[in-house]
Amino acid sequence: PAFRRFQRGYYHVYLPALAADWLQGPYLYKLYQHYHFLEGQIAILYVCGYASSVLFGLVSSSLVDQLGRKKSCVLFSLTYSICCLVKLSRDYLVLVVGRVLGGLSTALLFSAFEAWYVHEHMERYDFPTEWIAVTFSRAAFWNNVIAVGAGGAADFFAKGLGLGPVAPFMVSIPLLMLSGVFAVKNWDENYGKKRAFSKTCGDSLKCLLSDRRILLLGTIQALFESVIYIFIFLWTPVLDPHGAPLGVVFSSFMAASMLGSSLYHLAISKRYHLQPV
Repeated sequence: PAFRRFQRGYYHVYLPALAADWLQGPYLYKLYQHYHFLEGQIAILYVCGYASSVLFGLVSSSLVDQLGRKKSCVLFSLTYSICCLVKLSRDYLVLVVGRVLGGLSTALLFSAFEAWYVHEHMERYDFPTEWIAVTFSRAAFWNNVIAVGAGGAADFFAKGLGLGPVAPFMVSIPLLMLSGVFAVKNWDENYGKKRAFSKTCGDSLKCLLSDRRILLLGTIQALFESVIYIFIFLWTPVLDPHGAPLGVVFSSFMAASMLGSSLYHLAISKRYHLQPV
């Protein structure tokens, strides 16, 4: 029962943050198009977001460890809320700043929450290590469910209520605030070990270059992700002229992703033994 309570406390903060993130997926390109920006200008906005994620991703773990994991989760709520608010502006430079804040927020989303959980699970509560996988597995399941639902919700607010493509971004803000409030009220603070940033980067680079398998894995993943990002950029301008409901299409992509994940887990199960050697 104590573990279940602890799990729920984590999900109450983490799942609204994920929901806010997914809500913004279907209508990002459409919003910039609605503001009459050219495809090249929209591409630069996307690149600013991705470059920001790369830069902040390098320092996010050190930043989170030193600032505090709970504070970092609250910071995520604030920066992502501002990122959503600036979507109301039609000024190009303001939108660029919004994309940079979005990159920072993404880096915090995929580092601070899990780091906080692992520390609390192991250090404060001393639960069995193998239970960490249980929590993250359930979080991944609900993440997929939320992603599928987010597409329909985005369509409802943007088209169903006639509020336009900026509506899903505004709806994300209360969810982000909810996540931040739950973190402030229910979470204890924890910190990581202080490490020199240069030493961390040096050790990581040494690990990358010393093992050919890690280098190959990183290269393959980078190539795959680049294809995904090209797809993310292009699917809206390809389908929108045909009147496709963007939210429903987005939900379909997420459902297909969930199906792929389920098939993978089935393939490597004891029944089929399709694990790579």
